[in-house]
Amino acid sequence: MLRAIAKSLVVPGLFLALLLVLPFFLANEYYVSVLILACINAIIAAGLNLLLGYAGQISLGHAAFYGLGAYATALATATYGLPMEFGLVAAVGVPSLVAVLIGIPTLKLTGHYLAMATLGFGLVVFIFFNETISLTGGPSGFVGIPRLSLLGFTVESDLSYYYLVATVLALVILISRNLIDSRFGRALRALHTSEKAAQIAGVDITRYKLMVFVLSAAFAGLAGFLYAHYLTFIAPSSFGFLYSVELITMVVLGGMATLWGAVVGAFFLTALPEFLRVFENIEILLFGAILVICMMFLPQGIVGGAARLAGRFRSRKEENDG
Repeated sequence: MLRAIAKSLVVPGLFLALLLVLPFFLANEYYVSVLILACINAIIAAGLNLLLGYAGQISLGHAAFYGLGAYATALATATYGLPMEFGLVAAVGVPSLVAVLIGIPTLKLTGHYLAMATLGFGLVVFIFFNETISLTGGPSGFVGIPRLSLLGFTVESDLSYYYLVATVLALVILISRNLIDSRFGRALRALHTSEKAAQIAGVDITRYKLMVFVLSAAFAGLAGFLYAHYLTFIAPSSFGFLYSVELITMVVLGGMATLWGAVVGAFFLTALPEFLRVFENIEILLFGAILVICMMFLPQGIVGGAARLAGRFRSRKEENDG
């Protein structure tokens, strides 16, 4: 038992160690903020990967859960002056509760019907953020959100905040890894392969669909909490339809149904625009071209392509040794 627990901690621990030393190789402090946003995106993408990559359930409204988490903690801590710990509970709890209420009717749908239902949900939440000016600040945004302070400790510098967010991401990866290797993960794979076959095998497909939907919403809410207290300002434009599409792109580009695919995709898509800023006039064209090329030559995603390339090198090495 202890050996299994220790084994499950090795890879997330090594990943966390890599993240912790990464800032020492950066040219300036601005890139630390890019890494913070990359980690936040990766937290959401990890949850969406469980839903899309493993369970095969698409969601075009995941930015709404992200926004609900951000606004929930903003209202709790800035408007009502409640403790930050309550803001964290609200940021995770509100999206989870909404996911239950939305998931019960919508997860009965499949394919493009489910996609349209979640798209509609995302648009309704986006309109709510825009129109409830007295509550959310409307298009002008919500200001005055306090810096993160938990258990008496206030995170002041960007570097300290990055270490916190990186640790949270490592915990999310650890949780996801244990879930994937458990009965829950096997049920999700069965769902993805064939819902009818899974139901015949005794999998409660309604229950597992709802569970993974709520879990992915909780991860998005957690990311919203970290995002709101990092920028101390949020606006509806950050939680629109285009961001939902970007999240799906992260999962698909990184590699669906792989633990690290969503993380790699999130870091890649968050960092890529920063490297393309030198090409001012054709930045968008290059961004699109790179995505198209990646999807053409890496149909299984970046992680899947890297694994296939490593397999080829291994085979050639074995042939040469033989």
